[in-house]
Amino acid sequence: MHKKYDIPKKAKACVLTGPGQFEIRDVEVKKPEKHEVLCKIRAVAICGSDPEIIRGDLAGTWPPSYPFIAGHEWAGEVVAVGEDVHDFQVGDRVAGEAHKGCGYCDNCKKGRYTLCLNYGKPSTGHEHYGFIVDGAYGQYQKYSIKSVTHMPDNVTFEEAAMCDTSGVALHGLELAGITPGGTVAVVGPGPIGLCAMRLAKAMGAAKAIMIGRGVRLCAAEKLGADFCVDFTKEDPVQAVRALTGGLGVDEAFECSGAKGTFNQCVRMVRKGGRIALLGVATDDVMEELPFKYITHNEIAIFGSRANPNVSSKVLHLMSTGQLVVKDLITHRFSLEHFSDALDTFVKRKENAVKVVILPND
Repeated sequence: MHKKYDIPKKAKACVLTGPGQFEIRDVEVKKPEKHEVLCKIRAVAICGSDPEIIRGDLAGTWPPSYPFIAGHEWAGEVVAVGEDVHDFQVGDRVAGEAHKGCGYCDNCKKGRYTLCLNYGKPSTGHEHYGFIVDGAYGQYQKYSIKSVTHMPDNVTFEEAAMCDTSGVALHGLELAGITPGGTVAVVGPGPIGLCAMRLAKAMGAAKAIMIGRGVRLCAAEKLGADFCVDFTKEDPVQAVRALTGGLGVDEAFECSGAKGTFNQCVRMVRKGGRIALLGVATDDVMEELPFKYITHNEIAIFGSRANPNVSSKVLHLMSTGQLVVKDLITHRFSLEHFSDALDTFVKRKENAVKVVILPND
């Protein structure tokens, strides 16, 4: 017998009312339409892109207009289903995904829906939750069945809210590949970088070198990095070369988006090495690349966007213990204390790594 939920007509959400302005207020709980489910949000993690959206850095695109509800790294329960929903039922525990492609453009038909050719056009069926259409910083939200994945029973809602972050890391690793028994370098010990480090080792890398600074670099050492390089104290390229007998690493994963790191990755990898760019740089980060060096050494470079087709894989890795994420969650807040949560995340208070909101607690 399916669980029954008393669904309110209105519920709390963190609503952006303008650039840098938000408030916790009641909003309408929308009914799920065809091929949609209504979910009770149990946990939603703050992503590095959320402060930009909240500040209004990308207003007009992310979000397209106000009022708006951000948030896209979430997990929860299905409390109602729309028409023609057969694979999900009330009571199912699900993890969410931000992207839903139009389903019919060339990229979507190839499974590359995060590169949907109708991006930003909801009338075509494309949706980007928490960026272009309302997201998960609230107690309830409706989603396409294409954007939710069943959770294993032994994965918690908080862990499943890390599915997006872990999925971004896994997609980048799958694009570049992992050399069994090889060595990887990860630039940037933030949540994505830490997940990339752990996933690389789960996928067969023998050693992982983390490049960063401060408390997060110290955290990386505790969380499984074989070597840690503080770029404020030594040249990271020279350090990586020294740690690999002068050869360089098999793969490098740029997870910070910081200035200069792309060039560093190019110089860190061995001849025939591979680089995946997972970090999102700001528009002012521009680099001149050593094209001759890249060409003569056959260095492959992969741009990586979001987390297509990996949610079930990530949840399986969590379920089997091959990917541990619970120790990356350092802080938890109620929805009413969203301002404190955001401040903790942005300023990295108390060595914050991943901050999670619990909207229904």
